[in-house]
Amino acid sequence: MGPSIIDVFLQYWPIFLKGTVGTLKYAFIAVSLGSILGALIALINLSKNKILNAIGMIYVNVLRGTPLLVQMYIAYFFIPIAIPALNSITKEVYVLIALILNSSAYVSEIIRGGINSVDRGQTEAARSLGMTASHTMTKIILPQAIKNILPALANEYIAMIKETSLAGTFMLYELMYTRTLLANKFLVWQPLFIIAGIYLVLTLILSWLVRILERRLSVSD
Repeated sequence: MGPSIIDVFLQYWPIFLKGTVGTLKYAFIAVSLGSILGALIALINLSKNKILNAIGMIYVNVLRGTPLLVQMYIAYFFIPIAIPALNSITKEVYVLIALILNSSAYVSEIIRGGINSVDRGQTEAARSLGMTASHTMTKIILPQAIKNILPALANEYIAMIKETSLAGTFMLYELMYTRTLLANKFLVWQPLFIIAGIYLVLTLILSWLVRILERRLSVSD
């Protein structure tokens, strides 16, 4: 059976801590940059230009309709071949590109849904008062939509924390990669239970914080 789960955790907790920090870091980068790109895609999807709208929908459907692990493999192996000038980039960047693109597809739908949740009559009223489309969006629509967007973005971050476990496949130092490190010490099953426990604690804490955020936003209404 080998050492107990508690013994393994007490002996190798610095490895698990470093992996946890890596997981949180990769998830934060993916959702942060994915939110910027996702906002652009959402505006494209809301555009009245049919060509832009079609491009945006294809982008979202492809990234949401294919497995993240496949996207990581494509980014990891195809980008260096397609763009030789990027060969000097580290493997970490290739995997992060896949995480960012994947997150942006989901975030774009979150933002689009948040914008569409605002009463269309407010847009018409603002335009009738002479406000431009950009001013209407930034001054009227987005401030109201943000209340619906923020909790959903927080949930996307929670989901991304679990999805970054795939990055360990490419030897990135995140939580799941600690299993590979400890397997070299002939520890097979104990790290899996520890990793599962850490993921559970992270998601429970973050889900609790999201519920607090949702309550505060509903009170402000």
